[in-house]
Amino acid sequence: MTVSELRPRLGHADVIDVRTPAEYGSGHIPGALNVPLDRLDEALPALRAASSRNPLVAVCASGSRSVTACARLAAAGVPAASLDGGTDAWASGGHRLDRPSDAGRAVWPMERQVRLAAGSLVVLGVLLDLAIPGARVLSLLIGAGLVFSALSNTCGMAVLLSKLPYNRRAGGGMGWDATLRTLADGRTGGGAGA
Repeated sequence: MTVSELRPRLGHADVIDVRTPAEYGSGHIPGALNVPLDRLDEALPALRAASSRNPLVAVCASGSRSVTACARLAAAGVPAASLDGGTDAWASGGHRLDRPSDAGRAVWPMERQVRLAAGSLVVLGVLLDLAIPGARVLSLLIGAGLVFSALSNTCGMAVLLSKLPYNRRAGGGMGWDATLRTLADGRTGGGAGA
């Protein structure tokens, strides 16, 4: 689904933001609920109930994690669309993002965190090789992991980084239990103030 397709449907769809709580708190589509990708399975019953009332639209920063979420939801029999370009495309289209006042300091998007971690590990492997011959194998392993990540459209490093405390902190939205109740019990869709 494109941003132009979502905008008029925003009040009649449930937007599920699958980024980490900290990323969600740094700015999200108005009315979106935070269901981090690593908690998607836990939320399946609530998402199934929500999808029976309103269309589900999964969103992340750029569209990659939301495509993964949609595939996992489809495998569980829950229909959902992915927002092409994610929150970045929404904001680039001139649409506002909600930024809760209690969200704290903004966290880098996961893709940027992965680039920093991977690049740092490659440089570390090369530098370590100067002192410990053969240590450049670390750089080789990181490169191989990035190739696998691209080919499989998965990212193990992002999964690991999402578990770090700064990515787990509350993002200024409602708590997890309240999110699940809202999905399960029904709501009027994503919100109209876009």
